[in-house]
Amino acid sequence: MALSRPIYNFLGFYFEQLFNHPVRTKSITSSIVATSGTIVSQILSGQNINPRTVFAYSLFGLIFGGSVPHYFYSFFNNVVPDVQYKALIEFFMERTLFAPVFVGLSLYFLSIFEGKSPEQAQKILKQLYLNVLVTNWRYLSLPVFVNFNFVPPMLRVFVANIIGFFWIIYLADKRRRAAAKKENTK
Repeated sequence: MALSRPIYNFLGFYFEQLFNHPVRTKSITSSIVATSGTIVSQILSGQNINPRTVFAYSLFGLIFGGSVPHYFYSFFNNVVPDVQYKALIEFFMERTLFAPVFVGLSLYFLSIFEGKSPEQAQKILKQLYLNVLVTNWRYLSLPVFVNFNFVPPMLRVFVANIIGFFWIIYLADKRRRAAAKKENTK
């Protein structure tokens, strides 16, 4: 019982912030989730925590992780008419429009935030983009479908961040392996 009160108070505070300051709240939440995901990924891989990578994911979550999905999902919600299959239409728009753009943003800006040059970031983007996008479609389509069909619009970015936690673990591992492979070929 004693634990439920602080959790209840925190959820009340979170939902109040989400209602009053949606972009800020979603951005901070995304930053926390991205930071946690990359730390977990590094721990699972047995590596020491790389502060530069943690910073890159944290900054990406803060700048892009909350705001971009918020505006995309709001756009979808406003553009798609209230029809019987609205959630299905939004799902297909997310998978065909949002996912390709967001995967590209992720790969490019994570590299930039880690201190790589724009040329290096473009090279990483070209190297990983198609594989990461196809993997995104393969493994995240069902959770995204559930998100659009069963989660209220106000909470979709939050649920997407929870899904994103596991995606970040995968993405961080994929980027780390690509960097290690590049180092081994030198």
